[in-house]
Parts: sequence; C-alpha cells; structure tokens
Amino acid sequence: MDAALWVSKTGLDAQQTRMNVISNNLANVSTTGFKRDRAVFEDLLYQNIRQAGGQSTANTQAPTGLMLGTGTKVVATEKLHIQGNLVNSQNPLDVAIMGDGFFQIQQQDGTVAYSRDGAFKLSGTGQLVTSTGFLLEPNITIPNNASALTIGRDGTVSVELVAGGGQQVLGQIQIAKFVNPSGLKPLGNNLLAATASSGQVQLLQPGTVGAGVLNQGSIEASNVNVVEEMVNMIETQRAYEINSKSIEAVDGMLKYLNQNL
Repeated sequence: MDAALWVSKTGLDAQQTRMNVISNNLANVSTTGFKRDRAVFEDLLYQNIRQAGGQSTANTQAPTGLMLGTGTKVVATEKLHIQGNLVNSQNPLDVAIMGDGFFQIQQQDGTVAYSRDGAFKLSGTGQLVTSTGFLLEPNITIPNNASALTIGRDGTVSVELVAGGGQQVLGQIQIAKFVNPSGLKPLGNNLLAATASSGQVQLLQPGTVGAGVLNQGSIEASNVNVVEEMVNMIETQRAYEINSKSIEAVDGMLKYLNQNL
C-alpha cells in the first residue's frame, strides 16, 4: 500500500485528537477556574533514503538528503495556566486567586489535590468545602455564632462574632505553587494532582515569593476564549479535510495505475 495513505491517516488521527481537545475547552467555557488545553504535535520518524553530506562522487558531497516523513502525532496536551477573568459574585465564601498558585483540597482518600476553583461552601459542621464536598486544606471551620466572614488578601480567615463577641482569627489559607504547573495531572471535579513533571509543591502565604493573592467575593472564570477556540476549530476542520483529500488523491492515482497497466 502506498505510504502516502498511512501518512495522511496519521494526519487524520492527529486532527481528530486536536478537535477533541478543542471540544473539551468549549464544553468547559463556564467551568470555574478551568484552564484551557492545547494539543502539542510532533513529526514521526523519517525514512532516510539518502543521507545529507553523503559522497555523490569521489570529490563531491550531496548538499541535501532524501528523507521521507511518515506523518505526525499528538505527543501531549498542555494546560495553559493563564489568569482567567474575575467575576464578582458578592458571596463571602467565594475566593479567587489573582496570580500563580492553587488551593489545597483534601480528597476522600486523604490525599491532597490542587484547584483554582474557589467557589467554597459550608459543610454541616461549618467547614469550608468544595462543591463536591472535599475539604479545603488546611481546614477552616466557621463557628455557629459568626455574623460575618472575612478572608484577607494574605489568606487570613477571620469572623465577627454575634452580640458584640469581637473578632476571631480562624486560620490561614495557603497557596500551593509548582515549578511546572503544566505537569499537573487533571483529575476532574476541578482538581489537579502533582506528578514527577510538576515538581515538588511549595506551600506559601498568599502574596509572598511569587504566590498570588486572594480576592474574597469573586470567582475566577475559565480562561477559554470562545472566539479563539472557534478559529482553532475551523483550522482543524480544514486540516482534516485536506488530509482526507490526500487519501482521495492517492486512491485516484492508484486506480489510474491499475486501469492502465
């Protein structure tokens, strides 16, 4: 079978994978704290027919070689950790990170995951939890006699107690930073897990050593740009079509040979 058919097939597979990535971005355009993905392409091994610099005669060398490519593949999907727009929710439990870093979220099995979703809720025991019920780490418990909650830009959590009970500091929200946040593994539920590629976690006070600051009463919107994704979708569709045309053209050439030999 003609090699061009297989080369075009790799192009179809790669563009289909890219379309999946774009579709996921568009599906999460309203997901709090979502970071868009980008498909990373890589060319496949080359068939070396003639080496560049090889002896063409006893006294001359070939200035170029003859190397035939075997196609392409999607080698990775990379999350782009660009700041999303802040949406004013006027909910005192909502917290957005302005800058680098993640919230620490304790999962059901006790392990710690990381998230940019700061739309927190109160559990039945007054603890700050995510929308799926996972605890914010370190744990913050709001007392029953609290009348107002304040979360400072530096992560200090305090409440005003009822009946003139004064102010009480409940704890400190920490920011987790990574050398390579693109190396984090998406888990779903707006959670990410550390990997060997992300590097060791650094726990910092908001606003220090490059960590972002907190903004109470706001949530971070998805950083997906719908117009940009639509342009990428059209580009992907056209690339898919042209690879299909390549298969059609090769098929026509082989058909011509079969009919005329």
